[in-house]
Order: sequence, then C-alpha cells, then structure tokens
Amino acid sequence: MRAPDLPVAALYVETDGGYFDLPGVDPWDEARDARTYDGPHPIVAHPPCQRWGRYATGSPRKPHQYVVGDDKGCFKAALAAVRKWGGVIEHPADSRAWDPEFFDLTKPTRGGGWVRADWMQGFDGWTCYVEQGFYGHFSRKPTWLYACGVELPSL
Repeated sequence: MRAPDLPVAALYVETDGGYFDLPGVDPWDEARDARTYDGPHPIVAHPPCQRWGRYATGSPRKPHQYVVGDDKGCFKAALAAVRKWGGVIEHPADSRAWDPEFFDLTKPTRGGGWVRADWMQGFDGWTCYVEQGFYGHFSRKPTWLYACGVELPSL
C-alpha cells in the first residue's frame, strides 16, 4: 500500500536498498512491481538494464541467449510513468533503449549537457550524459538520464 503523503516514488529499486527508509520516498522493489505504478508522485526510476547494454544478448562466450530490450516491459513502463507523473530515469550510458527501433530518444553527448529527447513525439523530455563519480559514486559509472516534467538541474 502506497503512503499518500510521500513526494517521490523510487521505481525498480533493490529491496531494503538505499531508497528504503528515506524520508519522503515510496520505494517500489520487484515485489511491488513498478510496472503497475499509477501515481500520483514524480518518480526516480532505475529500470533493469541487463537487456539494453553491451551484453544484452549474452556474453561473448554465449552470444544470442537473450533478446535486446526483453526486460518484461520495465523500461517502457518507466518511460510512460515519467512522462505522466514527471521525474527521471537512470540507465547506463550507451543504453540501446535510446535506439530508434525502441523508444527513439535523442542520445546525449558526453559533456553536452541536457538535450531535447523526444519533442518530435510530442513530449517534453530531456536527456543527458553524467558520470556518477562526480556525484558520490565510487566509480566513474557513465550514465544517461531521461527527465520529463521536472526542473532540470545544472550539470
């Protein structure tokens, strides 16, 4: 059951991970099934990335085990939720979810700041490249963000 007074929903997060027990955060782990989130709060989403990255189809030793984008609809649901309720999606840099055959989001450039992501599709989404090491992560961790319906922070 969702607490009605929480201002942010964290979707696709690890059970008992960093988002749990944070004041003002409603965490949605696998058991809650973030694909069913229907508001009313803005979100921060970390949809599964295994089927979108460099090894989306399997390791070099076992290629073609999986299908690119086969994440059971998680990224699609996260994108719809961010577009409806506002918020941000975090995915590894070079995620294939940005490819034209999937969601046709404009890919950000390294060091390029925020760029319009999907205005031709009728949305006001923005995307950017960040390295999480500049924001406290222990490694560089190149990351792409998609944001919609929120004030864009300075990078």
